[in-house]
Amino acid sequence: MQRILLFLIGFSPLLAMAQEKNKINWVSMEKAQELILKDPTKKIMIDVYTVWCGPCKLMTRNTFGEKKTIDYINAHYIAVKFNAETPDTVIFDGKTFLNPDFNPNANPKGRNSTHQFASIAANNGRLAYPTLVFLDPKLHLITTVPGYHTPEQLEPILHYINENAYQTKPYEDYLKTFKSSYTTP
Repeated sequence: MQRILLFLIGFSPLLAMAQEKNKINWVSMEKAQELILKDPTKKIMIDVYTVWCGPCKLMTRNTFGEKKTIDYINAHYIAVKFNAETPDTVIFDGKTFLNPDFNPNANPKGRNSTHQFASIAANNGRLAYPTLVFLDPKLHLITTVPGYHTPEQLEPILHYINENAYQTKPYEDYLKTFKSSYTTP
């Protein structure tokens, strides 16, 4: 029994490292801004979600839990997971964003007020959850992508933005030649 226990204790760090490779390396918005200065070849992807949002939970579990998606995002993006109802202060591009109406007595699994920074995810003045926000290395908005997306639906979006194809062609044209890693030849 002691040998098994010693083996498990010795194996735990390796198991923890393996599990970390199977997760997206989510960072705060502040950390993302530090990292983008060190690696300006990447773009920032922000997952704007809320704790009560069912499609957000599905996307976290199904899409952001899928190995190909994890590997691609970790290799090509600085990923931020942002709760649109957090009470935390966010400093973005030198500006401070707050959630002044946050109610600390509200149900932690229910709705709360919307954080000022969540406006980055607005599409035609409306917020939807989840919404992915893509920023270039200079923190300029590339696009917002509202709604739940499966790994297969998200894959061409990730490539389109990472490959800078958004600068030269419409997404619909890009899709015509995109080869998914999820389909068999």
